[in-house]
Amino acid sequence: MPSIAAYDFPDFVEAAVFLKDEPAFALADGTLRLPAGGDRTLELHAGGLLTARLDGFSNRLLTGGEDGRVVAVDAKGEPQELAAIGRKWVSTVAGGPGGAAGFASGRTAYVRRSDGTLREFPHPRTVEDIAFAPKGLRAAIARYDGATLFFPATDAAPVLLDWKGAHLGVSFSPDGRFLVTAMQENALHGWRIEDGKHMRMTGYPAKVKDWSWSAKGKFLATSGAPAAILWPFSGKDGPMGKAPLELGTRGNTMVTAVACHPAEDMLAIGYQDGMILAARFQDGKEALLRRGGASPVRTMAWDARGGLVAFGTESGEAGVIDIAG
Repeated sequence: MPSIAAYDFPDFVEAAVFLKDEPAFALADGTLRLPAGGDRTLELHAGGLLTARLDGFSNRLLTGGEDGRVVAVDAKGEPQELAAIGRKWVSTVAGGPGGAAGFASGRTAYVRRSDGTLREFPHPRTVEDIAFAPKGLRAAIARYDGATLFFPATDAAPVLLDWKGAHLGVSFSPDGRFLVTAMQENALHGWRIEDGKHMRMTGYPAKVKDWSWSAKGKFLATSGAPAAILWPFSGKDGPMGKAPLELGTRGNTMVTAVACHPAEDMLAIGYQDGMILAARFQDGKEALLRRGGASPVRTMAWDARGGLVAFGTESGEAGVIDIAG
């Protein structure tokens, strides 16, 4: 078994990430815990934290809370307030190229440029999620009945990508060719951006609440089933007409979290019973990383070298797994 540095926090872990080489755990109580850096606790949000995500463009953690603030924590563990919008809940955050950051509250999406300028983008319905394309300052939001593409630096008209139903999450493929949403129903929906062609990814017994793109963007790994479901995106048509890979199948529990290795075709899989496995794409070979725990795995992340996995659960159990033991 790999070695685990275990922690027990007082609230559920919204995000487990690595800031440079150090693990960081964002909790629902509004704090960020940095156990390796002298066991520091940063008070980021009064009233509670609602969302936390690693900014893959800038290696910083972005958080939003019930206090209407958006905070960035850099690789040194130093927090900076990026925005404050008063008595509004910040429900989602995302990092963008060139130091940009996006967030949403109610029916409004916001984009903050690196120079501190903040633009508002009102929408007719609630903005459920926001994401940035890998190149150029282009953003997308998930909403009821589809997604919307827009260019925050210009006044160009937004592009509406419609599909009936509630869309709760949104993500660009790493090559920028596809946009995928997670829906309220047990399904994903996607569009090929160049022509708006639709793709449906269905068959899940539960909602997809976590996903992760593989290192080269060939697969999108997802939760929501008794196995990790990996949809192929390497071809011109993405997953259309192709069967997904299924890794880490267990008949008695559901996959609740997934994290693709930063360099290899390998996946960390977290389950409802707290177990964590690693599985290879090529042959499905599995390695047990954690036997189980008191609650579902909520979040996982690899360090940049691919030797450590940070995880957090709904009951506050957390840790860092050294896969080399």
